[in-house]
Amino acid sequence: MNYELSEMSMETGDIGILELLPQRPPFIMVDKLTHFDVKSAKTVFTVCEDNLFCKDGVMEEAGLVENIAQTCAARTGFKQRLENNVSGNDIKIGVIAMIHSLEMKRCPSVGEVLETSMEIEEEHFSTTLVRSEVKTGDELIAFCRMKLFLTDKTPANNN
Repeated sequence: MNYELSEMSMETGDIGILELLPQRPPFIMVDKLTHFDVKSAKTVFTVCEDNLFCKDGVMEEAGLVENIAQTCAARTGFKQRLENNVSGNDIKIGVIAMIHSLEMKRCPSVGEVLETSMEIEEEHFSTTLVRSEVKTGDELIAFCRMKLFLTDKTPANNN
């Protein structure tokens, strides 16, 4: 099934996050894709005590960076699902090529809900430059620009 993407946002419904990401537990840093459109996406994530990046009740900076990257991956996975009817092990793997203008105002504590948004600034072939920010409530806690590269690999063929 092939869909033509428009400028309108699309309902993400109740699609499980594992259908949109190549990552697998315990390396999942987003709970749900809450918004998708041609140029942007939003996710939510509740910081849990057993998270790989939590230490002494606080999520480390690397966890926030991975949360941003997985927000981008969830958008890409949703787009691949719409355009090519793929999910799970057939979602292409992306890699972080560059992080620019990263500012961490503070690290979130266990129990806080992160609302992460990303917006595409440029997209050329398999390389995308995004601007992203992480909030908890109305408080901006981190932001950056990130360049991502989409590979041809999927979890199913990543040997």
